[in-house]
Amino acid sequence: MEWLGRAKISFTASPNPLGLREKDGKLTDLLRICEAAVPPCQLNPLLFNGHAQTMWTATASHAPPLHYRRRIFEADHAEFNGSFAVDFAVPPSPDSDRSGGQPAPASDPSLPPRTTYLAEPELAAMGSADGRPMLVVLHGLSGGSHEIYLRYAIAPLIDSGKWEACVVNSRGCAKSKITTGLLYNARATWDVRQVVNWLRKTYPNRPLFGLGFSLGACILTNYLGEEGAATPLKAAVVVANPWALHISSKMLQSTFIGHHVYQRVLGNAMRSLAMRHKQELDKYTNIDTEHLNGLRFLWEFDRAYQCPTWGYPTEEAYYRDASSSDSLLAVRVPLLALNATDDPIACNAALPYAEAATTPYAVLCTTSLGGHLGWFEVGGGRWHTKPVCNFLNHMAFEVDLDSINHDADGKPNSGNPKVGTHFDPVRRKMQVKLNQ
Repeated sequence: MEWLGRAKISFTASPNPLGLREKDGKLTDLLRICEAAVPPCQLNPLLFNGHAQTMWTATASHAPPLHYRRRIFEADHAEFNGSFAVDFAVPPSPDSDRSGGQPAPASDPSLPPRTTYLAEPELAAMGSADGRPMLVVLHGLSGGSHEIYLRYAIAPLIDSGKWEACVVNSRGCAKSKITTGLLYNARATWDVRQVVNWLRKTYPNRPLFGLGFSLGACILTNYLGEEGAATPLKAAVVVANPWALHISSKMLQSTFIGHHVYQRVLGNAMRSLAMRHKQELDKYTNIDTEHLNGLRFLWEFDRAYQCPTWGYPTEEAYYRDASSSDSLLAVRVPLLALNATDDPIACNAALPYAEAATTPYAVLCTTSLGGHLGWFEVGGGRWHTKPVCNFLNHMAFEVDLDSINHDADGKPNSGNPKVGTHFDPVRRKMQVKLNQ
C-alpha cells in the first residue's frame, strides 16, 4: 500500500515499441527492457507524499564522494559564444576521503569539493582506444556535478569500472565562470551538443549515452529531438523532466505551497546564481541587476532575465518554447523517462502520456510516490539509482547497438499530406504549404 511507502509503477509506451536485438541474437523491444530494468519502488514510509520527499532533499547531505577533473570549453557557436565547464569523473587520489563523510579539501578552493582542473596530459592519457561507454550527464536548475541526486545515480556506474562519465555544467553553475552575459535556459542545447560531438571525435571507440535530471532532462530531451537520428548518443534516461514548463509553472503558482515555497526556493537559487556573476551581467548586458537581486520567485526571474536576454516577449512564451513534450516525438534513440506522479514541481498534469504512447522510441515510467528528485528509501538510499543503472547497463552491454532502427515509425514527423500540412515537433508549429 502507498501509505507504507510501496509506490505503484506504471508504464506508458507505444503499442509497437522499438524492436531491439540482444547481443546473443534474442529479439526484444524497448518496453520489455524498461520493465525489466525498473525494480519495485519501496520508499521511506515516513516521507509519505511528494512534498515530504521533495523537501527532504534539502536536508539530505550524504552521497557517494565522486571526484572530478574539470575542463573548460570555449563555445563553438558564433552567436552563443563564451565558456562553460565540463567535469569528468575520475578515480579518487590516494589521499582522498573515501568514507563519504567530510570531503577532502579540493586543491583549488574556487571549485566544488573533490574537483580540480584537468591537465592536458591527463586528457591525453584517457586514450581514444578505450571502448568503455561514456555517460554525458546534465544536472537540474542551478545545480552542478556536485548534486547529491546526480552522484547517487552515476556512482555505481563509475565504481563498476565499466563506465566513464562527464557532467556538462550549465553556464555559471558549479562555481564555473561566465565570460559573456549568457547564463542558460531550458532551450539551451548548444553546449551539450558541442560536448557530445567533441566526445565522438576524441573517443571514437566509445559508445555515448545521456542522462538528464529535472531542467537538465528537459534540455537533453530537446537536444535529442533537435538531433533526431543524427545524435551520436545511443540511448538516454531523463529523470523528473518537467516536460511542459508552462503547465508546471501555472500549477506551482496556483497553490500556496507551490507559490510561496517552491517558486521562492527556485527563484532564490537563480537570483543567487545571477548575483555570483553580477560583474559579467553588468558588463555585457543591459539587465538591471539591482532589480534582479530584489526578486523572489522563479517566474519573476524568468521575466526579468530570460525574456530580455533571449528575446522572449513573456515568460509564458519562454516556457512554451522550452518545453520538451513535443520534442519527445522527434527523439530517434531509445529513451527511458522516469517521473513521480506526486512530484510538485514536474507535476503529473505536465507529463506527456499521449506523446509517450505515440512514439516507439520512448517509455514513460511513473511512480505514485517519489516527489521531485526524491525517491528516498529506508536508510537514505535513492530508488532512481536502480532503474537508471539497470537500463544503461543493459543498453550498453546486452543490446546490439547496431540493431537500433532510427526510422522505426516510417515517418520523421507528422502531418496530413492530403492538405499539405506538416508538423515539426521541434518547431512546435503546424506548417502549411502556400500555393506558388
